[in-house]
Amino acid sequence: MSISSLELEPLVAIDRLTKRYPAAAAFGKPKAWVNAVNGVSFDIRSGETLGLVGESGCGKSTTGQLLARLLEPTSGSIRFRGRELTTLRGREIRELRKHVQLIFQDPYASLNPRHTIGPILEEPLRVHRIGSRAERRQQARDMLETVGLDRSYADRYPHELSGGQRQRIGIARALMLRPSFVVADEPVSALDVSVQSQILNLLKELQRRFALTTLFVSHDLNVVQYMSDRVAVMYLGTVVELAPAETLFRGAVHPYTRALLSAIPSVGTGERRERIVLRGEVPSPLHPPAGCPFHTRCPQAVAECASVPPDWKPVGPDHYARCLLI
Repeated sequence: MSISSLELEPLVAIDRLTKRYPAAAAFGKPKAWVNAVNGVSFDIRSGETLGLVGESGCGKSTTGQLLARLLEPTSGSIRFRGRELTTLRGREIRELRKHVQLIFQDPYASLNPRHTIGPILEEPLRVHRIGSRAERRQQARDMLETVGLDRSYADRYPHELSGGQRQRIGIARALMLRPSFVVADEPVSALDVSVQSQILNLLKELQRRFALTTLFVSHDLNVVQYMSDRVAVMYLGTVVELAPAETLFRGAVHPYTRALLSAIPSVGTGERRERIVLRGEVPSPLHPPAGCPFHTRCPQAVAECASVPPDWKPVGPDHYARCLLI
């Protein structure tokens, strides 16, 4: 069941979404499975940016790729505008690409080094047979100006551009088909800090201009706070807290979320935070702990946490968490 309290139909809704990978095999059959995404449920409302945050390996990028149908889910539901996406195949998935696009973390690895920027931007239009050759050429150059680059960049190769310029090209390519939903997978983590703010401001401007709905995946809490309307916090393949951004950063209730927030630098703000240091290592998704997945590192865990899986609990308006102590 969706945990959104809004009466309006969400643009994207996922329900108990799971992705498992075989970890070892014997005689051609898996001996064990890794739950990269484990029963995740949330909604993304039309026009909003939902931030998805957590430690490396928690499953946030996998979740984004599942929503973009780059990966096949093991089980669960993905609905886009009320339509089930997990049953789409072949041409239906290609048609979905007009409406759902992904901005990759590494713009250099995602751009064909043998092509100049013009053909790279024209390719989505060519694949979907949109416009004539001259019209595609014109749209590609118009999009370059939209993302803050000169039209002459259409004749350059990816290796001739800086990291920030390449990411602008990645954003431009994602928008060529005018999608309504974009998955931004760590779009600024590979960039210098001075360039990050430019790209983030560009993304905000493009979201307003094109009425985009966005899943913004990041491990940087400051970036997530700046970009997001709501924030979902993931731990070991599971969402443990979901709330409006202002509410989460002001009054998080899950021990894991509070530990993450305590690590945000507060230099020059005059604010003093009590640092919460988590002990131990993140458990292996191959052998996740019973009960609450966080109990092995939680400073507030009680005996019951080791055996009873926590359910979603409403904490406040549009604020939910998964913790027995709430």
